[in-house]
Amino acid sequence: MSQSNSPDKPQVLRETDDAARAQARAFVRDSAHGALATLEPHTGWPLASRVSLAVDADATPLILISRLSAHYGALEADARCSLLLGEAGDGDPLRHPRITVLCKAHKVPPEHRAAAKTEFIKRHAGAEMYADFSDFYFWRLVPQRASLNAGFGKAYALTAADLVG
Repeated sequence: MSQSNSPDKPQVLRETDDAARAQARAFVRDSAHGALATLEPHTGWPLASRVSLAVDADATPLILISRLSAHYGALEADARCSLLLGEAGDGDPLRHPRITVLCKAHKVPPEHRAAAKTEFIKRHAGAEMYADFSDFYFWRLVPQRASLNAGFGKAYALTAADLVG
């Protein structure tokens, strides 16, 4: 995450510590859904969609989406995406922790599909009904970096390495 070095702009990011890393990893590992943002092909406009999430064996987020969805085509055209995780809870939604993970999306190859399906169905049993439809595919969202807002005045920039562990 880049930040201005301007002397009149205050430093808002805290140094990333083990507590921030653990909280970020928990968001990625434990979130059952999130908001996926992609870039719409041909226009470049941001496109956000709610997606169901699971993680594979190395805690990389997995999604299952239809080839008919707008975000499927967007990911095929440009693998860059972001994933917003965190629940708003009661009261002011900005007071609750959240993380935005910048990712590169990779379609799960056929030889790894069964493993992805097993992990996904563990979290979303209802997806078994449509997971084998011919237009549905699993995608891995490989984290590149993240921005964690752990609460008021607790902002962190995390690397991909910070999210592994």
